[in-house]
Amino acid sequence: MNQVIRVQQLSKDFGDIKAVRDLSFSVGEGQVYGFLGQNGAGKSTTIRMLLTLIEPSSGTIEIFGMNLKKHRKEILRRTGAIIEKPDLYKYLTAKENLRIFSRLSGVKVPDKKIMDQLALVGLAERADSKVKTYSQGMKQRLGLATALVHDPALILLDEPTNGLDPQGIADMRNLILHLSRDLGKTLLVSSHLLSEMEMVADHMLIIHKGKKVVEGRVTELLNPEQSIVELLTPDIPATLVFLRQSGWAATLKELVNGTIRLEFNKQQIPELNRQLVEKGIPVLSLRPLNSLEDYFLSLTKE
Repeated sequence: MNQVIRVQQLSKDFGDIKAVRDLSFSVGEGQVYGFLGQNGAGKSTTIRMLLTLIEPSSGTIEIFGMNLKKHRKEILRRTGAIIEKPDLYKYLTAKENLRIFSRLSGVKVPDKKIMDQLALVGLAERADSKVKTYSQGMKQRLGLATALVHDPALILLDEPTNGLDPQGIADMRNLILHLSRDLGKTLLVSSHLLSEMEMVADHMLIIHKGKKVVEGRVTELLNPEQSIVELLTPDIPATLVFLRQSGWAATLKELVNGTIRLEFNKQQIPELNRQLVEKGIPVLSLRPLNSLEDYFLSLTKE
């Protein structure tokens, strides 16, 4: 699979604040790549560096196989993006906004294609309405249309569901899947709605305090056959000794914030619990981290 984005050892400092630290990842062609992290983790800073809105302190960025610093204009012509709330001309219509944004991208887009883009985001019936009359959710959808108007191969979306109601969130989810699966677009999507990301992303990166915590295929990281299991006990030393000297040694992953993490089929949880109790080791909880939210929170606890 061709790599559309390749980031190596990327860092960004704002004075004494290290917003992004030694971050490396790659995004393959046609992927929906989930970019996850708590507020302040460095997601928006990273996306801004990918769009040359912020200069990195160190590291390299390659997009479409080209160095971003050397081939900025060529890369950005093939890239669309929404960063937080889209900037729109409120006293112009949706159609007029798209005409302006198409010219800014250096591409002359016919009115038919502009109407197709508005239909794609569910705004065709309001094409001639001024943006000042739009709800926040409608503005968000129009912002996505402006990012798509020049038919980019790469789309960067920073919290694309902000301001959307449940139906709007579902529509955005379906649109992201359509762009990837049917149109072959590559998308990097930053979001705090973890349940939504679990439904659309096939790869994901979790960052915490500017550093990469984990990266990989969602199906592998959340594989129900090999669940991450969190064990909470008041006697960690005795529990670790037992695990390391037993058949559970290979399942032991790490100790995170006072909890022991293992990886095995969740169907074996009752057997592990039985053996721990037989050894006189108290078990406060023993649970699989099945969802993306569970997994995310387990990795980003303070």
